[in-house]
Amino acid sequence: MNPHLPPDGLPCLRLDKHGDAWLEVLVVPHASRTHATGIHGAPGREALRIRLKAVPVDGKANQALIKWLAGCLGIAPNAITLSRGETSRQKQLHLSAAAAAVARWDKLVAEITG
Repeated sequence: MNPHLPPDGLPCLRLDKHGDAWLEVLVVPHASRTHATGIHGAPGREALRIRLKAVPVDGKANQALIKWLAGCLGIAPNAITLSRGETSRQKQLHLSAAAAAVARWDKLVAEITG
């Protein structure tokens, strides 16, 4: 598997025709540590479940989510934008085609599978 190609078996990730990546996540704040716990949801509506150590106050959980995901994928945090769900547990994150092309998707899959 090429570490820079998104895996086909990651149902919470969608690539559009331009190569941009859209990642659906479900955030659970107030965890003892930040980590992914797997895929959550019904078929066709899956999301990556992420437990965050941060609290959902003043955008701290959103910032922690982006920082954690950027570190996991090996890209800069400013390459990830929150496109939906600023105050919700269900969020959608966007990576440009350039960021998605260099992201280490294998590390995210390893985090999920433990």
